[in-house]
Amino acid sequence: MIEPSTRKLITLSIGLPKKLQTSKGQDYISAICKQPSREAFLSIDGFRGDGIADTKHHGGPDRAVCIYPAEHYPHWENEYNCTLPSSTFGENLTISGMLENEVYIGDTFRVGEAVLQVTQGRVPCSTINKRTGLPTLMKKIVDTGFTGYLCRVLGEGMVRDDSSITLLERDPNGVSILYANEIYFHRPNDLDGMKRIVAVDALADVWKEKLVKRIEKLQTT
Repeated sequence: MIEPSTRKLITLSIGLPKKLQTSKGQDYISAICKQPSREAFLSIDGFRGDGIADTKHHGGPDRAVCIYPAEHYPHWENEYNCTLPSSTFGENLTISGMLENEVYIGDTFRVGEAVLQVTQGRVPCSTINKRTGLPTLMKKIVDTGFTGYLCRVLGEGMVRDDSSITLLERDPNGVSILYANEIYFHRPNDLDGMKRIVAVDALADVWKEKLVKRIEKLQTT
């Protein structure tokens, strides 16, 4: 167990895929519109009662839980002069005190009865634009690195909307989500940066595979 926590769970959200409409009346299927929940059981596959529509690009044990920092909501609301609903970005846990520059890939946390390990930055998709009706939001999320991040479940258990959050272990590699986002999205030729990221054992397989391919390509050209 590490230092006393200033981290706070703001909203626990779950939801299954359903038919939605964009602001222009176009239909699409997504689970991005999750609803606040008082409690939910978290298994290695994710929260019971939660789901995803695009199983090719989302989900799996390495990406069972999505976290988004609560501090970014005022930023985006000021940027777009709007009010955003809870879990705007489709996250399961909206948390304060856990920004991308403060969280390392491989960090482990206890949330309620469950234990999570951070595996990668969240790769935003166009569904965020569809949900909000803000066509530039996804690009700005990538530009800022305010993506949120994904976790695997090391220990199953019940999570409640007032559950405490405790940092159990800091990954010794010290690779923050913000740093990894910078390399992944904006510095595809940064060989040293990519090697530093793939050296993290806890890194999600999908990121490891993509970064290893980039590394191999750079080393053979």
